[in-house]
Amino acid sequence: MDHKKSGWLSSALLSAAMMSSVFGIACGHPHYYRVYDPYYNDYHVWNHDEVVYYNQWATETHHDSHVDFRKLPPDEQKQYWTWRHSHGDNDHH
Repeated sequence: MDHKKSGWLSSALLSAAMMSSVFGIACGHPHYYRVYDPYYNDYHVWNHDEVVYYNQWATETHHDSHVDFRKLPPDEQKQYWTWRHSHGDNDHH
């Protein structure tokens, strides 16, 4: 009976270790992606710096910064790209 308990405990510990590593990978590292700007025909890496710009744009234009950029309607994405191209990489406030 002790063998069954130790086998169950080993399985439970192994499962917990595997799940924690999966969640650690999913939550611990930011995932960057490239976004195509069709209005200026260029790509932007959506990373921490772009998020700072996006949040600044959202504040200035009274948009909800919690909405994922990719889920904005096309006209709002265009507004963002127009704003973004008028703010160089050193214009963080």
